[in-house]
Amino acid sequence: MWFIFALLSAIFAALTSILAKIGIADVNSNLATAIRTMVVVFMAWGMVFLTNAQAGISSIGKKS
Repeated sequence: MWFIFALLSAIFAALTSILAKIGIADVNSNLATAIRTMVVVFMAWGMVFLTNAQAGISSIGKKS
């Protein structure tokens, strides 16, 4: 199972890089960075819910 997650991670990292190069031409670099960051955030939360790990949020300490 971990191999699938690692493979998906590599694919999404590659897609982020490709979109950065060709997908957002003539856009302010700060805006482009914000858009790419939002894509990564949505994918990360998707993985959290896919693996049913959201229950662990309440166990995070204040110093973490």
